Amino acid sequence: MRLLTDQDIYQITVKQLREWGHDVMTVKELGMQQASDESLLRKGRETKRIFITRDKDFGALTFLKESLSTGVILLRVTPLTVESVHRELNLLLREHTENELKNLFCVVEPYRYRIRHLQEA
Repeated sequence: MRLLTDQDIYQITVKQLREWGHDVMTVKELGMQQASDESLLRKGRETKRIFITRDKDFGALTFLKESLSTGVILLRVTPLTVESVHRELNLLLREHTENELKNLFCVVEPYRYRIRHLQEA
């Protein structure tokens, strides 16, 4: 799966995603650490990658500016919950195709994940 991770995603999560075999690009690798949230969503759409973040602001932005979205996964994770969130994230990525996830806003938290469908632009 093609993923773009925000600067707030733990390095251990990026490493785990890559170990699971996903094609992960980070905002830092693109030199976009200072980019606006809209620019990050636009980059995800342009590169056909699902955006992964810990920033709750992307929830509102995704639904207000649906034309920017390519699918967003919001991780509700802390250092103490990283293992249980990783289990749920892995489950989400195995149970849904990349094309499905591009039309979803997902919240992954300890022991569960939730999904909301995005309107097609």
